[in-house]
Amino acid sequence: MFTGILGNEELKQILKRLRSGGRMPNAMLFAGPDGVGKRLFALDVARSFVCTTHENDACGVCQACVRAGQFEFPKPDGKDAYKNVILSHHPDVGLVTTVKKQIAVDAIRDLEREAHFHPYEGSGRTFIIDDADKMNEASSNALLKTLEEPDPTSHLILVTSRPDTLLSTIRSRCQVFRFAPVLTGLIEKHLLETGVADAESAQLAARLSEGSVGRAISIDIARVRGRRRELVRTLDAAFVRGDFAAALHTGEVLNEPKNKDNFEDDLEMLLTLIRDIWTITLGGEPAVHTDIRPELEHIARAAGPKHLSAIIEQIGLTQERFFVNINRKLAADALFTAMAA
Repeated sequence: MFTGILGNEELKQILKRLRSGGRMPNAMLFAGPDGVGKRLFALDVARSFVCTTHENDACGVCQACVRAGQFEFPKPDGKDAYKNVILSHHPDVGLVTTVKKQIAVDAIRDLEREAHFHPYEGSGRTFIIDDADKMNEASSNALLKTLEEPDPTSHLILVTSRPDTLLSTIRSRCQVFRFAPVLTGLIEKHLLETGVADAESAQLAARLSEGSVGRAISIDIARVRGRRRELVRTLDAAFVRGDFAAALHTGEVLNEPKNKDNFEDDLEMLLTLIRDIWTITLGGEPAVHTDIRPELEHIARAAGPKHLSAIIEQIGLTQERFFVNINRKLAADALFTAMAA
């Protein structure tokens, strides 16, 4: 189990002990940042119940293990898309996931039905609810019915990066496993060994990933460097020159239609830059953008730590409000205006 998955070594050992001792909980909550391997962990737990090579473990290479990880997803525009549990090529492993940023209550009701069937081939059935925080009130209440009377041969794994948004009654019925960010050094090594990036790019991607392997792999380094140059110029305009117009212009650029899908990533990069500048003002070492320290030091000499701290807090609030569909242009205008104030 968990071969090839980076990080969270302590959790690996805990889950292995539970599985080998036949004490795997019927309801589990895998909580932690995006991209740290929660879904991969969940799939390997599922494989351990169907593996034909090892008892209470997963080899990952037998036909049953391979089939357990193969899913065919319906087209999102289908009338009844995602209203059912999506079974993998193995009938004892299922997945519930989002459509249009929500988990359908019908899918949870189908899960309740499926969870009461005995295993077809393996020793147990496993159902993964991906992005479990996307359940609304109706689907959450429907899930409670399954959690209250779990079938002894069925196991539910809720995967989420926002566990606090789940109903307390759901959390109390699950064994919680908290995942930590993957160490930067491990991510950098992985990027180099897999040929995803060269040494310089691997270091930057690993630092920007904030412990998320998935994010590190998906980072477009060329775009990141280009956008970073623009943001550093904006920070110089805002903090060094007090150029109100230049700061607002950056907010407008971030909100252009062509940049819509990258808005949150750009805001996250802005946050890492300001954190590094704030750290320098306090006499510390930058955590992410070590390769452009002289430029950040120039900005730090003009920026006050209290002002920077306030901006960091405002960015954090803006990020939280993404979940309630805020007006991004107004949020960006308010943020960059505050920076230049």
